Amino acid sequence: MTMTTETEINDFDLSQLESTDEGVLAIKDAKGKATGWLWTFYGPGHPKTVAVANRAAKRMLDEARDKEKAQVNGKKWQPDEESFAELQKRNVRNIVDRLKTFTPVKLNGERIEFSPDKAAELLLDPRMGKLLGQVQAYLQAEESFTQPSASS
Repeated sequence: MTMTTETEINDFDLSQLESTDEGVLAIKDAKGKATGWLWTFYGPGHPKTVAVANRAAKRMLDEARDKEKAQVNGKKWQPDEESFAELQKRNVRNIVDRLKTFTPVKLNGERIEFSPDKAAELLLDPRMGKLLGQVQAYLQAEESFTQPSASS
């Protein structure tokens, strides 16, 4: 490995590490075949995604503060009760807040256009577990918002 001096410039451009502002998830059917249905999400650095992360961080910090406050005052700390349905709605809200759009699709012959409410309805539908799973996996995968390689 050759080290460069301070005056030499490496060919590597740091911008190659930047995430994209948007990413597109191609939804697959139950057998893994592409359906042509596309969901476009905001990338990690987009203000909407940053707002989702900040909201989650604030929730965690508030909980830690409340717990510490109770301990300092010699009281037993009791976390807020949250049902599974409430947790699921909060998680879906975080997903929908990162969702820019999806292409129109049919459900039982009825055309569905994108709206945040329709997206949340689909993601909360227990029959759409495969859809929710694909969306969650996509948003968690680092490569989903990776810059494409420059072609030589």
